[in-house]
Amino acid sequence: MVQTIQAKNVTLEELQTLFGLQFVRDEDFFREWQDDLPEISDFQKQQLNQIKAGYFNLLEHPPLLEKTISLSIVSPLLFTGEFYLQPFYIKPEKSVEISEEDEGVIVKGSLDTLVLKDQLWLMVIESKRVSFSIEAGLAQILAYLLGNPNPEKPSYGMIATGGSFMFVKLVNGESPRYGTSDLFGISNRTNNLHDVLRILKRLISISN
Repeated sequence: MVQTIQAKNVTLEELQTLFGLQFVRDEDFFREWQDDLPEISDFQKQQLNQIKAGYFNLLEHPPLLEKTISLSIVSPLLFTGEFYLQPFYIKPEKSVEISEEDEGVIVKGSLDTLVLKDQLWLMVIESKRVSFSIEAGLAQILAYLLGNPNPEKPSYGMIATGGSFMFVKLVNGESPRYGTSDLFGISNRTNNLHDVLRILKRLISISN
């Protein structure tokens, strides 16, 4: 009998056991979020500053839930990065399934946001409740990245809680490996959204 696990409920331990997933601590494994980052315009910086101001306004009117985060923070971030224009398009709530035949297990769920270019899976963006930690979404986004239909290329994702952002890289193979970036927070003294947008642009440019 095939066992089904909802991606939202899967744990890192289960992914490690079922798919041989390994965490890579070597900083050279995931340099893309640090090296050769593109610049952003002054206008884009102004837009990101407005998103940050809006975030603090939202905090005064809790609860700050997933859909609110998506509409008020993630969507404006993607708009500012021009990810709604050609050659990109946004395909929300796409179902993804991955399976492990030997164990008879299917892990499935739906994406919050999927950014595609020329039918190429580029990154998964998970908007979580603001009260959740980044770690709460890590296993879920890795489950989605394991379902990348182009496993010969690295997969990239971003987890957003509204106030915090973290990037993930997965390299598929017989033993899938993943690495993570530092944590970027809106509440920091400088506007980390500037860094987040630059990293997004860098990760997408890799496929060119």
